Amino acid sequence: MATAPPGLWQRFAAWCRRNLPTRESMEQSRMLRPVAHRVLAPELWRFTRRSVPRGVALGMVTGILFPVAQIPLSALLALPVRANIPAAALTTFITNPITTPLIWGLAYWIGHWALHVDRAIPGDPLREAATSDWMQWLMSDAAPAIAAGLLVITIVGSVAGYLLSRWGWRLWIARKWRTRHQY
Repeated sequence: MATAPPGLWQRFAAWCRRNLPTRESMEQSRMLRPVAHRVLAPELWRFTRRSVPRGVALGMVTGILFPVAQIPLSALLALPVRANIPAAALTTFITNPITTPLIWGLAYWIGHWALHVDRAIPGDPLREAATSDWMQWLMSDAAPAIAAGLLVITIVGSVAGYLLSRWGWRLWIARKWRTRHQY
C-alpha cells in the first residue's frame, strides 16, 4: 500500500530539523565558547509551551533589528529570558535577501507616516534618493523614518509571533489529545 506524500507541515518540520543549529554545532562555535556552558543548558533547548513563544518573539526582534550575527545574538539573548534557542534561531530567518528590502521599504513607509517626514522634507524623497547619492539620503532624510518604522515592525511582529506561536502550540496539543483519544 502506497503512503501519502508528506504534507506541508511535515516538510516544514523536516526542513527545521535539517537547518536548526544543534547543541554540537553550538559547542564548536568560537563566538559562543565563553558562554557555551550557559547556552547549552537543557532547559533552553526543550520545546515547551512557554519557551517556544519567547524564542519566536526574540527571534523576530533580533532578526529585524540586527542585520548581522542574528543567530548568535538570539542565542545569547535567550539566556536571560529563558527562550527556546532553536525557535529563536529559526525565527531570525524572517529576514533574508528576499524579505529584507520589503521590510525596509515598509519600515520607511511606516516611519514616514508616523513621523510626518513629508512636512520636514520637501519634494519626493524616494525619487531624490534615486537621483542623488543614496547613502547621503539614507543618513540624512530616511534614517529617522526607517529607524522608527523598524521599531514599529519589530514590536508588532514580535507580539504577533508570540501570540501566533502560543495559539499554534495550543492547537497542536489539542490535535494530539484528539488523536490520542480516538484510538
